Amino acid sequence: MKLLGKPRSRTAAFLPLCLFFMKIMQLGHSHLYNNRYAGDQVIRLIPKTEEEAYALKKIYQQLKVDLWQPSSISYVSEGTVTDVHIPQSASQALLAFLQQANIQYKVLIEDLQKALEKGSSLQTQRNRRSVPGYNYEVYHSLEEIQNWMHHLNKTYSGLIQMFSIGKSYEGRSLFVLKLGRRSRAYKRAVWIDCGIHAREWISPAFCQWFAKEALLTYRSDPAMRKMLNHLYFYIMPVFNVDGYHFSWTNDRFWRKTRSRSSRFRCRGVDANRNWKVKWCDEGASMHPCDDTYCGPFPESEPEVKAVANFLRKHKKHIRAYLSFHAYAQMLLYPYSYKYATIPNFSCVESAAYKAVNALRSVYGVRYRYGPASSTLYVSSGSSMDWAYKNGIPYAFAFELRDTGHFGFLLPEMLIKPTCTETMMAVKNITMHLLKKCH
Repeated sequence: MKLLGKPRSRTAAFLPLCLFFMKIMQLGHSHLYNNRYAGDQVIRLIPKTEEEAYALKKIYQQLKVDLWQPSSISYVSEGTVTDVHIPQSASQALLAFLQQANIQYKVLIEDLQKALEKGSSLQTQRNRRSVPGYNYEVYHSLEEIQNWMHHLNKTYSGLIQMFSIGKSYEGRSLFVLKLGRRSRAYKRAVWIDCGIHAREWISPAFCQWFAKEALLTYRSDPAMRKMLNHLYFYIMPVFNVDGYHFSWTNDRFWRKTRSRSSRFRCRGVDANRNWKVKWCDEGASMHPCDDTYCGPFPESEPEVKAVANFLRKHKKHIRAYLSFHAYAQMLLYPYSYKYATIPNFSCVESAAYKAVNALRSVYGVRYRYGPASSTLYVSSGSSMDWAYKNGIPYAFAFELRDTGHFGFLLPEMLIKPTCTETMMAVKNITMHLLKKCH
């Protein structure tokens, strides 16, 4: 970098450089949450007995920890892999308790703030906002994603149509992209949503990746051409817009919506426990401060109501519902709220089996697959169960990378491999849909 004129002193030469780098640092780290996670840790433990599990539940409640896996304290039992984010203020108490109780643990992330900053250090070097050179290998803010959607709508008007299905609690538009070659003939459709849970950033990244791949490979890839000629894809890149925005500005690990209740100070509802299917039963909490709070009533959240209304209106031609989450590396299908076999099990199971194999063929990454209740845990009021119960025969929930090494802080360098392999699975499910399964 050439400095203007000849510097009078070392200090004078150093100043513009300092300012330049400070500016770069501000650009890159403006959303790094005022150092609020300094000294926080993420640890993994697996209770060996029910006594240990009970003791952990009690201390978790006392210390108000942030559970990364499983999503609720109620799921902690003997043999459950438990990833927990402990604030610095509580770590001494918890670690002392674990040592005293002789419960073994492993530190996954030593300093959460440092991990956050390491994950986004590359952001400083790129202009993230210019859409024609839109970078699909970085995480994007809500504003950037919505600008990108507008841009696609203008640029690819033959294949894409953007519309709003309603407004969020805080008044943001709920945008959906309709992708596919327009034809007068009746066409079946696939619904894809990302970002129901705010902190799962890899999810909206995949929805953007899917749209990009569809548009860029439509001419060159016969499978993609077949998909877009025969089907419409409704893609909602960010379901929980308020929560996602909040995870960029205030709390990177926020999960829920941002709705307020007049009676409680805690905000937000788990948008994946708010659906009218065995609502607020097992695996959902009635307490507004919990991460799995089911809400005051089914579809209380305007985001859930808007999507449910849209799906109800179009359920005759929507044949598949795909929802993207993180993290666990799983492909799940109904039921989530009970241990029972779905009527079209063999068709759905065979689609899942092929999808997981297609995904593994890319980088060797292994996904578990099966009914959500027995593969992950029982949870009521989920969007996947609701879609299935409302007549959508193929309903899947993906839990994307990884299995806990980075957790919700999946580095940007892993966006491309994660999306590339997931793309294979989604194409596989879609092609399965186009064939008749008996």
